[in-house]
Amino acid sequence: MATASHYGPSSSSLERDARRIHDDKPVSPGSIAIGVVIGRMSEFFDFFVYGLASVLVFPQLVFPFAPDRLTGTLYSFGIFSLAFLARPVGSVVFMTIDRMYGRGTKLTIALFLLGGSTASIAFLPGYEEIGVWSIALLALFRLGQGFALGGAWDGLASLLALNAPANHRGWYAMIPQLGAPIGFALASTLFGYFVANLSSEDFLSWGWRYPFFVAFAINVVALFARLRLVMTKEFGTLLEQHELEAAPILEVLRVHGRDILIGAFVPLASFAMFHLVTIFPLGWMSLYGNQPIGAFMVVQVVGAMVGIVAIIASGLIADRIGRRAQLAICAVIIAVFSFVGPILIASGNNGHDAFVIIGFGVLGLSFGQATGSISSRFGRGYRYTGAAFTSDLAWLVGAGFAPLVALSLSSRFGLTFVGYYLLSGAICTLAALAFSKALEQRE
Repeated sequence: MATASHYGPSSSSLERDARRIHDDKPVSPGSIAIGVVIGRMSEFFDFFVYGLASVLVFPQLVFPFAPDRLTGTLYSFGIFSLAFLARPVGSVVFMTIDRMYGRGTKLTIALFLLGGSTASIAFLPGYEEIGVWSIALLALFRLGQGFALGGAWDGLASLLALNAPANHRGWYAMIPQLGAPIGFALASTLFGYFVANLSSEDFLSWGWRYPFFVAFAINVVALFARLRLVMTKEFGTLLEQHELEAAPILEVLRVHGRDILIGAFVPLASFAMFHLVTIFPLGWMSLYGNQPIGAFMVVQVVGAMVGIVAIIASGLIADRIGRRAQLAICAVIIAVFSFVGPILIASGNNGHDAFVIIGFGVLGLSFGQATGSISSRFGRGYRYTGAAFTSDLAWLVGAGFAPLVALSLSSRFGLTFVGYYLLSGAICTLAALAFSKALEQRE
């Protein structure tokens, strides 16, 4: 493998120097946890700001030519899915940058691209101003978000897991997942404030743009938090032991292709539910509900708080019964919810609110351990790249098209089909867990 010096300036030597300087200052698991949560929160904030705007803004701003609001929202959800297609490509490209120029260079480029793509949307002209170029720019910025997120995989969650006591792995696995509900709550609070306090004209003209400005500042803070941990002795030690090494993707696929495929389906129930309790309910409420959007977004923030509690509970439960059992039980609960959820949505405002709050609780119990299950079968030297690519595929298959598919099915065939979609995810998770266990027993 060629060294970084053959390719130009690299952050690797700076990272090694920083580790020597701080060699006598070991970083605590608590500090790692804070850095991981900040990093994940920034990523999810960027994605949720876009997701909320895909319901509240883009159908009118970018797709005003659509024959009705439903069609405009479906077009918007189509653009929403592009990021999940770009994410695996970003992982492949940025893994190469990692090997050539170092983890610090990779993260700096990725997070500036992520924040820049998100902030650029704040300046997006509408279709009535520049025509089809508005759609093209929105798609470009969304692809930029996904491409950058593929490069934002930093290995810090693995650093946290590898420093976790053997009897508390479930607890440490859930910590990175806290970034999702925190990011969603922050995005919903910002959007909810502007929706509730501005006229529809002012909100669509300028109010919606402010949350996208905030994204860039949050990504800068997250970058420094991550770089601080990348330059610690603990990170360097694991890097030297090849635990956090960026391996070529083709080599990882050759050695662990089967594990990547299984790993992509293990968290499918959780990932399928992810956007069905965040983006889809807002879309359904905006189209068919009669509850004020600002008030409903307060309910979503409450749901996110419930999700935080449930994620924390998942760590305690997993340490008692095991991660695989935790995920299997949660898949069964999600399967049950797939029948109950459509009934709740169809039963009016209170039922819709209950769907969000209960759904976040169920999601938190499952999502809290979903990502931790991905890297468990990868050997040394393959864990970092394998976990990143598996996560990309899991998000693509499970969550990338969920709002588009759920709204398409429910608007055409009824809400029951949203339940069928969620049920398919639960079945895939149970099948993947069973197959994974059978392989382990055979090995």
